[in-house]
Amino acid sequence: MDLKLEITNKEIKATITLLFFSLLVFLGFKSVTYFEMQYEKSLLEREGLLSFSIPLNDPFNHLSLSAKSFFVWDTEKKRKLGGLNEEMQFPLASLTKLMTILVASELSTPETIIEIKPNNLSADGDSGLIIGERWKLQEIVDFVLLTSSNDGAQALASIAESFNSESEGPMEKKTFVDLMNEKVKQLGMAQTYFLNETGLDVNQSISGAYGSSKDMTILVENILQEYPELLEISSHKDIILNSNISAHQVGNTNQLVETLPNIVASKTGFTDLAGGNLTVVFDAGIGHEIIISVLGSTKEERFSDVEKLIWASLEKIFEENQML
Repeated sequence: MDLKLEITNKEIKATITLLFFSLLVFLGFKSVTYFEMQYEKSLLEREGLLSFSIPLNDPFNHLSLSAKSFFVWDTEKKRKLGGLNEEMQFPLASLTKLMTILVASELSTPETIIEIKPNNLSADGDSGLIIGERWKLQEIVDFVLLTSSNDGAQALASIAESFNSESEGPMEKKTFVDLMNEKVKQLGMAQTYFLNETGLDVNQSISGAYGSSKDMTILVENILQEYPELLEISSHKDIILNSNISAHQVGNTNQLVETLPNIVASKTGFTDLAGGNLTVVFDAGIGHEIIISVLGSTKEERFSDVEKLIWASLEKIFEENQML
């Protein structure tokens, strides 16, 4: 009896040891399999082949805005942060002047002199320009950006006269607006076209320009890349600009410049047909520029719309960084 009991105990111990060893092997195998699956999952995420439900918590989903369209673009990572109807056409109002200053700059140099002529002062709105005064190109561009001057935009459009006179051969004469629309095609702004250089409504039913919030972002990003100095002045609240005969105290039409930090550039727009439009560039970090374009808001609420979009952008960027 004693011998049989001893053998049985040894068998039990051997069985327990074998089971424990088998369990360790099984757990080891499961661990290896788990980490292999996690690694493959990570690769899929990196390649964009696996999607998650992160957008459910997207801060842009819960905003209450007056704007009919907006687009938020991360220039550093070349990606959309948020958008609404961003490829639909809307009247542009004075956002048109962003293209006006770009085309004028491409046709001239910073030292080009622009003279204010009587026909430059025919547009609605008196911004204080004087017939006969002469401006360097950069100063009149700054004036147009800050004050949204229609007279100044028409003066810039007179550069087309010099362009046509310097063109060689029997080529067709091009208006300044023709050159603006050519630039639209070059930049791939699929929803944009211009009827004038100011953005003023042509009549009660036709706007001076049409485009999308996405197209406005394409335009601003191109200016930032090719002519960054053009937009620098638009981050100032006010400044004194000088022509050859007069000093002009000018203020920024963008109210956010006074209240929000890190505004790099901006342009306002408003007409009866367009409502309130606004494009801004702000710095979300060192060299991390975000472009926001809002169309079809109201004259006052365009500013609060953009402010909400700025904070939503910062919140989204912060949450994504926390997940890294």
